[in-house]
Amino acid sequence: MVETTSVAPVVSADAPTAGPTAEPVIGPVESPATPTAAPPSAPTAALLPDEVADVDRLLGDTLRERGSVLTDVSPELAPVAEALAVAGRGGKRLRATFALLGARSVGEGPVPGDLHVATALEMFHLAALVHDDLMDHSETRRGEPTVHHRFGAEHRRAVARGDADHFGVSVAVLAGDLCLTWSDDLLATGALAAGDPGRAADVRGSWSRMRDETLAGQYLDVLGHTRDAVSPAYARRVLRYKSAAYTVEQPLVLGARLAGAPAPLLASYGELGLAAGEAFQLRDDLLGVLGDPAVTGKPVVDDVREGKRTLLVSLAQEAASPAQAEVLAGALGDPELDDERLAAVQDVLVTTGAVAAVERRIDGLAARATSIAAGLPVAERHRDRLAALIALCAWRDV
Repeated sequence: MVETTSVAPVVSADAPTAGPTAEPVIGPVESPATPTAAPPSAPTAALLPDEVADVDRLLGDTLRERGSVLTDVSPELAPVAEALAVAGRGGKRLRATFALLGARSVGEGPVPGDLHVATALEMFHLAALVHDDLMDHSETRRGEPTVHHRFGAEHRRAVARGDADHFGVSVAVLAGDLCLTWSDDLLATGALAAGDPGRAADVRGSWSRMRDETLAGQYLDVLGHTRDAVSPAYARRVLRYKSAAYTVEQPLVLGARLAGAPAPLLASYGELGLAAGEAFQLRDDLLGVLGDPAVTGKPVVDDVREGKRTLLVSLAQEAASPAQAEVLAGALGDPELDDERLAAVQDVLVTTGAVAAVERRIDGLAARATSIAAGLPVAERHRDRLAALIALCAWRDV
């Protein structure tokens, strides 16, 4: 056991830095002195209504229809179509839910095109997962082999010519690109269904910005892996653009724009979405290192082996003793990391106070998002559903 010193780090990323690289700020977040108990989570089924089942059907239908185009080119593409059909199953469908709620809280019912916009977000997410798993060297996702791992393994079983790992990587790049183009087609269909050229242009503009910012955030994440440490402000910039914005903020805003929401409501949805989206990603970071793989469907060792410079890791590095810093430096980015050294990393994350600090931040962000939701000029049932979704973002176990 590594000798540790308990130090509670301060989450200081709310303060903007000077100059053109100033960290985007959503305002100060009041964090309780100690993490609050997680509220009881509503069953996922209660948060995903029949409309989201329609998203599942449209997503599945799209994957099958576009997969048939691939197999028309050659039956040898059937494994690619099947791999994407498998990868598209499951998931929380949070992005679709927020998009549908954003639209229907304004339109007070189904809005033309909202199902396609919601499904476009899930297809975009599928593209991001395929590529993210590749960059993270992940072997499983939702309990299934990742695309690159699946095709690398198939190459080995077939004793085919060439490098098996490179083959798996190549297929995953192409598969993710396919999903990205299919998401764009779905979005275009949804935007045009609005029947208003100006509104369709607004939706398209938000979508384009979301894509660019998400990929920019992904680059910053990869760049962070090349450094010994990153600041909490840098970690939060990655968190915002790689995940938080496209998980909650943009889905809510895209749905609301499709329905013709007024500017003040769009601004409130944006602020709420950034807070809830950051809480979502912070919980994801905790689960990525401390979660139960049997529940999350992903090994807890992956993030450490990949050397992810999350806010959790950044805070631990800032507060670490020399001995603790040595543990982190030796483990982060080590592809051969074993369970014993992973346990030492987990111990450092806890005893430096980094885990408690992230939990406090999640509590504060969730409280802020819930407060905004409570004051929205929409029907009470929509405010209640938003509060339930915020709770799911902040305190889920998967």
